[in-house]
Amino acid sequence: MAIRVMLVDDQVLLRTGFRMVLAAQPDMEVVAEAGDGVEALQVLRSTAVDVVLMDVRMPKLDGVETTRRICSEDDAPKVLILTTFDLDEYAFSGLKAGASGFMLKDVPPGELLAAIRSVHSGDAVVAPSTTRRLLDRFAPMLPSAGKEPQHKELERLTDREREVMVLVAQGLSNGEIAARLVLSEATVKTHVGRILTKLGLRDRVQVVVLAYETGLVRAGGHG
Repeated sequence: MAIRVMLVDDQVLLRTGFRMVLAAQPDMEVVAEAGDGVEALQVLRSTAVDVVLMDVRMPKLDGVETTRRICSEDDAPKVLILTTFDLDEYAFSGLKAGASGFMLKDVPPGELLAAIRSVHSGDAVVAPSTTRRLLDRFAPMLPSAGKEPQHKELERLTDREREVMVLVAQGLSNGEIAARLVLSEATVKTHVGRILTKLGLRDRVQVVVLAYETGLVRAGGHG
């Protein structure tokens, strides 16, 4: 079944370009478009969508608040934020709002397509190094930055799971974590899955944000 994609951007030309790229893929279908957040929320009430490509700077209702409202619903589609700048406060806010990742608008088509497929399969698509730089920059905005870890759910993690969570938050891939802890990659994947389940998180991006929020990882990427 084709991945059902919705394009949300106030620039018609940009939406047209994305639609042409996606329409050429046998496993993707653009099922809806919207020019602002208000329109997007209306369309989503009557259209089944798997992945939303979301611009952040739009009239009426910006992409961050639109993302927050979408992700608060049950069985919500995955949201991929599109931003103009790598280290953008909108991208940071979008991740906090529940987006599964963000991409630059001038990303090569192949990378955009890979990102859509990754988000649809449940993975996060923010490059770990970019996530870390983004969070390091905005860590002072986090309510618990600089304090001891404050999150009851963290107490439910085993020592090993906390160890894996810190490494995820530092931007390591499953393979890198496996090498660091001398575990198999499959075992690391299992640990990550348990962390997501125990903490009620959607993906690795939310693991990173929570690790910073609770002080489990400090700005600079150190646990």
